[in-house]
Amino acid sequence: MSLMVSISGIRGIVGETLSPEIIKKYCFAFAKYSKFGTIIIGRDGRQSGKEISNTVAKYLTSAGCTVIDLGIVPTPTVQIAVEHLHANGGISITASHNPNQWNGMKFISRTGMFLNADENKIFWDIAENDSIAESEIKGDHVFDASFIERHISAILNLPQINLEQIRNKKFKVALDCVNAAGGIIVPALLEKFGCEIIPINCDVSGIFSHTPEPIPENLTALCDLVKKEKADFGIAVDPDVDRLVLINEFGEPFVEEYTVTSVIDFILNYESKQGRNFGSVAVNLSTTRAVDDVAKKYGAQVFRTAVGEINVATLMKKENCVIGGEGSGGVIFPELHIGRDAIVGIGLFLQYLTESNKSASELKKALPQYFISKGKIDFTTGNANKILKIIEEKYCAENITTIDGVKIDFADSWVHLRASNTEPIIRIIAEAKSIALANSLVDIFKTELTSHF
Repeated sequence: MSLMVSISGIRGIVGETLSPEIIKKYCFAFAKYSKFGTIIIGRDGRQSGKEISNTVAKYLTSAGCTVIDLGIVPTPTVQIAVEHLHANGGISITASHNPNQWNGMKFISRTGMFLNADENKIFWDIAENDSIAESEIKGDHVFDASFIERHISAILNLPQINLEQIRNKKFKVALDCVNAAGGIIVPALLEKFGCEIIPINCDVSGIFSHTPEPIPENLTALCDLVKKEKADFGIAVDPDVDRLVLINEFGEPFVEEYTVTSVIDFILNYESKQGRNFGSVAVNLSTTRAVDDVAKKYGAQVFRTAVGEINVATLMKKENCVIGGEGSGGVIFPELHIGRDAIVGIGLFLQYLTESNKSASELKKALPQYFISKGKIDFTTGNANKILKIIEEKYCAENITTIDGVKIDFADSWVHLRASNTEPIIRIIAEAKSIALANSLVDIFKTELTSHF
């Protein structure tokens, strides 16, 4: 297994592919890229995080940077801090949804957004080609524990949020934060909203109680808890709290695609009520067509781009989108900041649920109904791009998009095949009007891809 280097930063196995030498290389490069200024750092709470955080701070300060350390915080909290403190950049020490033996670094520009493709090219060139010496004058390493509360306060002060109205609902919420950064901020947020919280895996020990990616097969304990405690709904987040997954009152997945769809519906409706021209929405290629149906209802335009937060965020900024995100449960609300943020997603969903006077399951049923199926195959022994080119040529008579792998749009369904930015796999995502057809499309293309290795 090699170090994963992508637009999403770097990830590797701690002590193996993510070694102190690798951390030093990328810290020194980021120090130079950031003009040896102030760098914000934070970590997702996994067990290796504290040691790596101290190592990152050591190398950045030895290069002459000032380091402001937020401790255990969500990645979006680091992004907000970079923006609010006018820092030169930020590093979130996280491997996102990867297992505990992994860790990594997500690099944040002075805008509070991740480095885009052009910025990464400059950064990677520095990392590979520049020799950077330690500074004679060491930078300071200071701690700032205020940004959890500042993040929460920013959400409570959004004009779309009616705190008293939500508090009157007295929602009962089951919660799974996989013993990582969400275990600090999510209960604090829900308490502000007057929710009764039934938590599991919120001790921030960094010991993941299950595979940390918040997908249905990893959330059976949360689903059971919702049913047992008769909760109004359940919440799950990934270790660095940029993805929000919901469970309805029957202990069934709300489906992460519909996290984004529901929030888009809420914000477009809010903009409509304000009498504003609410403009446009941006999502990635793998996000449900339900977004298009919702946007059409309000006369809003939908833009689609390659998978990856920075790709969606960059497009949102360019097109002045009011809302967007990724179908994996990544809500991006630029009024707060242009980055995926489970915390703002929770606030907006609570307001949507409150105003709807529906249960979570009823709210989901009121949205356009599609079914997504996902699969993957390992490509460590083959050339992913070559194989995807074969698929593209075979289906050239269909509506093909190739800005990120190959997406094939059929009349009533679609399939998206792409090499992951974070793992050595080809992801297969299919959507149709029935789960049977979506599953069938995944199986068909899994067989096709495998046949070419």
